[in-house]
Amino acid sequence: MGNIFAAREIVEMGIQIETNGMDFYNVLAGRAGNDKPKEIFKYLANEEAKHVAVFQKILAPMARYEPKEAYPGEYFAYMNALAGDYVFTQKDKGAEIAGKIKSDEEAVDIGIGFEKDSIVFYEGMKKAAPEDGQKTIDELIAQERTHLLKLLDLKKSL
Repeated sequence: MGNIFAAREIVEMGIQIETNGMDFYNVLAGRAGNDKPKEIFKYLANEEAKHVAVFQKILAPMARYEPKEAYPGEYFAYMNALAGDYVFTQKDKGAEIAGKIKSDEEAVDIGIGFEKDSIVFYEGMKKAAPEDGQKTIDELIAQERTHLLKLLDLKKSL
């Protein structure tokens, strides 16, 4: 079936996703053609940096926590499928993708996709986290939804 991830590795993927998001938005802020996109991209880059720190706190106490499953390997197979399709789980992809963007409109569309994919991934990640980490992940999901709304508003104004 390929790689099956442990809970700790899934949180590490969250760190990679947020790092790629930070890089992505930092590059976009530097390349933005207008002040409003530049301001929003800077804000989002700072938010992603905060999320990296939160995931690092969740990761610190994790050892070998195993989520409850209907059958052995169910959860990690699901997360493996999600991670395999999600480009931002790959190192240095944020800056690489941002470097190929030609317009603020394209940047916003890709950012919208990034935020949606992050929400789906983090919803799955909650099952890999111990109970005390799940509330924190819920808060991050709420923040990602706020980011998505900011980008949707920005799209309307471009």
